[in-house]
Amino acid sequence: MITGNAKDSFDRIFRKAAQARLPQEAGDTCEIVPLAEAGTGATKDTQVVALTISSIVFRLLLIVHFDENGSTRDYYLKQLDERSFQEVFLEICNLCCGAMNQELLRYFPDLGMSTPYVLSARCLGHLSELKPGLLSSYSITLNGSVQLAATVCVCAHAPIDFVADTGVIEETSGELELF
Repeated sequence: MITGNAKDSFDRIFRKAAQARLPQEAGDTCEIVPLAEAGTGATKDTQVVALTISSIVFRLLLIVHFDENGSTRDYYLKQLDERSFQEVFLEICNLCCGAMNQELLRYFPDLGMSTPYVLSARCLGHLSELKPGLLSSYSITLNGSVQLAATVCVCAHAPIDFVADTGVIEETSGELELF
C-alpha cells in the first residue's frame, strides 16, 4: 500500500527532477500537466525510455515517452554534437532518473538504478499487469513546442509512507563518486 503522502511525494520528486533535467538550458520552460488532462498525444512511432529505481520496499519505473521528430531532435541535438539523438536523449533521461534517485535516497537508503533502454510505446498498455500502487502519467512541453510525456509506475512490496521535502535544491552535474 502506498499512502496519499507517499503518492504526493513521488509526484513532487518526479516534477522536480523533470524540471531540472529535461530542459537543455536553464531559461527553457518546462510545463508538466497530468496526462489525463492533456490527452495521450501518442503516435504509432512513439517510443519510450524506461528506467528503474529499485529498493527493498518498491520498484519505480520512470518511462519517458517521445517521438523522434524534427522539433525534439533539434531541441536535444546541438549542431556540433556528433552523438546520435538516441544517445543524447538516453543520457538526459538517465540524468532525470538519477535526480529522482538522489531525492529518494533521503528516505530509502538502499536503491539501485537501471540503465535506460528504449521500447515501443505499445508496452504502456501492459503496465497494469505489474499491479502498481501508483501509476501517474504526465504531458511535458518544453519551450512551448517540444512534446514529451512521462509515466511514473510504483509497485510496492511493503507499505510505503513518507513525506518528501523537495524544497531544497542541490546542484549536481551528474558526476560519479569514487570511494
